[in-house]
Amino acid sequence: MFTIYAVSDSIGETAEQVARATASQFCDGIKVQRVPYIKSFEDVNEFINKIEDKQNIMIISTIILVDVREFLVQRSIETGIHITNVLGPCISVASKILNKLPDYRPGAIWEIDSEYYKKIEAMEFAIQYDDSKDHSGIKNADVILVGLSRTSKTPLCMYLANKGIKALNIPVMPEVPIPNELFEIDRRKIIGLTIDPMQLIEIRKHRIDKFSKLSTEIQYANAERVLQELDFADKLMRRLSCKIIDVTKRAIEDTALIIMEHIDYKGIKQY
Repeated sequence: MFTIYAVSDSIGETAEQVARATASQFCDGIKVQRVPYIKSFEDVNEFINKIEDKQNIMIISTIILVDVREFLVQRSIETGIHITNVLGPCISVASKILNKLPDYRPGAIWEIDSEYYKKIEAMEFAIQYDDSKDHSGIKNADVILVGLSRTSKTPLCMYLANKGIKALNIPVMPEVPIPNELFEIDRRKIIGLTIDPMQLIEIRKHRIDKFSKLSTEIQYANAERVLQELDFADKLMRRLSCKIIDVTKRAIEDTALIIMEHIDYKGIKQY
């Protein structure tokens, strides 16, 4: 499978559009993968090192930051990866014609209505990193929600995204390792969600009832299992020294308000 990586120091929408337009000129066998927020040399190295097959790929970059863009080109050449920077040549030509240096601001193209696009970016962020699909988003998140299954993590992320807040969630289970990145960031960004065990059991039982084909032996709503998970989550949150919110019978809006006050969110215009 040939892969086109759409790399950006912002959300990567422009790079992805160009990559998909390129892919559309060929019948099949081309995958497009967006790689946002490449803002440092460390980000570049991490991205390049994660690529397993460096032969059947190309990079389309819209990185504005000159030093990061040049470093990405250097690493790509060193590893034999074909790379094209879309905005660099266009900005250079415009700069010569205008006899003016560009500002080199990542994401400037979306500042037509920065508050609106801040919401869009946050929505895309919440979807991309929902349920800890990719831990690389932790360092770029405004809020990280940590909690057991059925503690309203995903709805909260989407509600916060509508306020322009980039939120991701980390589902907690005793059998699943906790990302090391959680212990390397500002603890104020981390919010632990807890809930009354009886309410959690009822919520999970209701969830199971929706899927009648599930085995009756499933431990998802088992009281002993739920208490074990809650104990594990409680110990983890204390290790993280994070803000803990009890979501028992609490509306999403109320929980979100507590979170926004905790992170000192200033707000954006609502449309």
